[in-house]
Amino acid sequence: MQQKNITGYETEHEIKQHPSIKGLQIIDGKNNFPISWLNQQGYCEYQLYLEYMKGIETAPTPEMTHGSEIHNQLEDIFKKDSTPSTFEDAVEASKETASMSRECFVVAPEFGIRGYIDEIWMKPDEIVIIDDKPGRTPYQSTMNQVRAYSLAFKSMTNDKRKIKSALRERGTSNLFWIEVFTPEIEKEIKFTINRMHGLFDGSKPFIPTKNPNKCNSCRYKRYCEHYKKI
Repeated sequence: MQQKNITGYETEHEIKQHPSIKGLQIIDGKNNFPISWLNQQGYCEYQLYLEYMKGIETAPTPEMTHGSEIHNQLEDIFKKDSTPSTFEDAVEASKETASMSRECFVVAPEFGIRGYIDEIWMKPDEIVIIDDKPGRTPYQSTMNQVRAYSLAFKSMTNDKRKIKSALRERGTSNLFWIEVFTPEIEKEIKFTINRMHGLFDGSKPFIPTKNPNKCNSCRYKRYCEHYKKI
């Protein structure tokens, strides 16, 4: 596959920072959150409240630091052998010749989501959207994250090709989970995204996890009013 380094986009959006929620943007008049927050939401919604509503900062874990290092190394290697392209040109060209890109930015103002896809394979007959994760377990939260990337890509392109969402073991070629992005899956992820927006507009409560193992390993436990209650 040709390697395309996505360097630009034809569509421009009106972007503002949310006045009180860290990391939340207002894009084309609608709240817009990073897709990676879906992974955190699946772990514990109250983490989102502590980090982004309360603005509590904690040091990154060793696992987070190691993951960032691997990610940056792969990105540097990719850039050396790739050719620059706009997003739109890469999508159109892939209808004839397969290509792959890394760190592909997607944004869907209509659904209020945005993020960077770790790797995307654009083939004449299908699109494969890949998110790299440590380990080999497809958690609901990580599946939701890559499904949201698929939704954003579909929204941006209105592409009629089959879209597949995949999870890959970080630093390897092992796709340990893959599914077709069906209308039923699309409906489910839209429901979850709507819940996220309800958290940020105050119409839904942030629900803490009931799993004590998650609480014991949580970076925010010293700040969490629910920690000792579990």
